[in-house]
Amino acid sequence: MINEMKRIVQRGIWVTLILCIAGLQPLTAQQLDLLLKGGHVLDPKNGVDQVMDIGISDGRIDEISNSINETRAERVVDVTGLYVTPGLIDIHSHHYYGTVADRYLSNSFTALPPDGFTFRVGLTTVVDVGGAGWRNFRHFKDQVIDRSQTRVLSFLNIVGDGMSGVVPNEQNLNDMDPKMTGLVAAQFPEVVGIKLAHYHGHDWEPYRRAKEAAERAGVPLMVDFGGAEPPLPLETLFFDIFEPGDILTHAYRGTNRTRQPVVDENGDLRPRVLEAQQERGIILDVGHGGGSFIFDNAIPATRQGLWPSTISTDLHTGSMNAGMKSMLNLMSKFMSLGMPLQDVIHASTWKPAQVIQREDLGHLSEGAIADVAVFRLHEGEFGYVDAAGKQIPGDWKLEAELTLKDGRVMWDLNGRAATPWEE
Repeated sequence: MINEMKRIVQRGIWVTLILCIAGLQPLTAQQLDLLLKGGHVLDPKNGVDQVMDIGISDGRIDEISNSINETRAERVVDVTGLYVTPGLIDIHSHHYYGTVADRYLSNSFTALPPDGFTFRVGLTTVVDVGGAGWRNFRHFKDQVIDRSQTRVLSFLNIVGDGMSGVVPNEQNLNDMDPKMTGLVAAQFPEVVGIKLAHYHGHDWEPYRRAKEAAERAGVPLMVDFGGAEPPLPLETLFFDIFEPGDILTHAYRGTNRTRQPVVDENGDLRPRVLEAQQERGIILDVGHGGGSFIFDNAIPATRQGLWPSTISTDLHTGSMNAGMKSMLNLMSKFMSLGMPLQDVIHASTWKPAQVIQREDLGHLSEGAIADVAVFRLHEGEFGYVDAAGKQIPGDWKLEAELTLKDGRVMWDLNGRAATPWEE
């Protein structure tokens, strides 16, 4: 009996060796649904920056290696000469769309349905920031989150009624309930943070309540640093209100008398801004939008080393056709400012995944969710515009060729994953 078992094992070893010599895969090898062949993989989490193959099966990354045999795959997609990255993550957008008048970004016309603006630029995950509060989050979930192919997450507004109007709703201190906000945030896994936006005045109480809600739910706080005349100091926000991992969005916003930018009137970085980001771990998010990114502040800030922690769009009807345009246009804009491609990808994938505590996203590790973006990097003469209508030239432009979410092809610009019509 023992000798018979030995013969069976030996026979199996010889069969495997013969198949390998013949260039075939043994029957025990995992069969792949899709193979991305020959692309330049940029995966910041794992430090990958080289040409590799990626095999996908059952919605997950099955294998990533220098060479995967094509015979294992049901479908092979040649991505030679293209960049392959994790699916992009936009942690500042507005998608609580609806048809109710005078509700601003909460179930109204200014927000946008996500699927029309995501896959075509490599995005697989977006975070609506503040559209819904604890009173209407369930409606947002039913109307948008559960009906979208894009993965939609949320920063819950400290205002119970959400971002339903800068005046008066978002000024209503009586509707800022940290207990209820924290309870609802903890109830739904789609809630990944708390948001305070557009509050006007010198009262720090709204910031404290938003921070309390975030602590109750164990999630970060994002602040759109409202308005006050004279402006509230960034240093107080960074060192007295924020904890490491909290987020200032609109990091390169315009200069006016109610909001303090990161640079002073001479273009010099304000005291302790770099310390807050690089030593304390405060997140500086772009949040470009229709009026919150200007070269007058971004260029001197980045030249002094203040690059964004995360790149995000602040997408809504006021930004989609203006200076911001799209996530890829924004990423290309930062490349034109001198940010290396590898850093741009990091700030659009793995870093935002860490910020929102969703480390199952934003990387291409074996076993990870197969959210993948494939880009062509064009070299030429391009132009990029800020929220003030000013332009800078650029040599590079990213374009999405292919986007996969959970292993499914959601965007295929040139039919790379499609079947030739002759077949």
